[in-house]
Amino acid sequence: MSNIRFTSFPRTQPPPDFTLPVVEAFRKSEASICTRSLEKGLTSDAVLAALRPALVDLGFVVEASKLAADKIRRPVFFGENGQADLQYEIDAFHQGWNCGLEIEAGRGWMCNAVYRDLIQALVMVELQTLILAVANSYRYQSGGKVTISRDYGNTIAVADALFGHSRIVMPYRLVVIGY
Repeated sequence: MSNIRFTSFPRTQPPPDFTLPVVEAFRKSEASICTRSLEKGLTSDAVLAALRPALVDLGFVVEASKLAADKIRRPVFFGENGQADLQYEIDAFHQGWNCGLEIEAGRGWMCNAVYRDLIQALVMVELQTLILAVANSYRYQSGGKVTISRDYGNTIAVADALFGHSRIVMPYRLVVIGY
């Protein structure tokens, strides 16, 4: 049984067709990225590096490094001569699926990166699905003892509120992957 799990939103629709191949890419790397079995979790860059070959095979363009030339940017606004005036960075993007992928690790939940990812996806041009991968759990020291942050469960709770509330209609689909 795999520790890699996912939930898609809105919950009233089946997951996008490409969800299972993406989840399978995570499962292929489970031994090296799973936060339930590793004593210390990886950085998001290390998780992305482990997944990169499988994601590229699926057709994603994937951030290659932290160098400016290797980052993936998605436009938010266009200005003069059709040039992107504002762009946000994303870990990977699949043009055919209009699908962005963000991987958060470590303190992703505690540092509000999940909220940033959800908000930035709202305004990215041509993004119809966001796949947000978060740690199932994040272990850290607090007051001399090990504390566990349930990042996947916390992210699901926020997504339930956003996608299930009658005051908001989210303009994209969301798939949350716990690794």
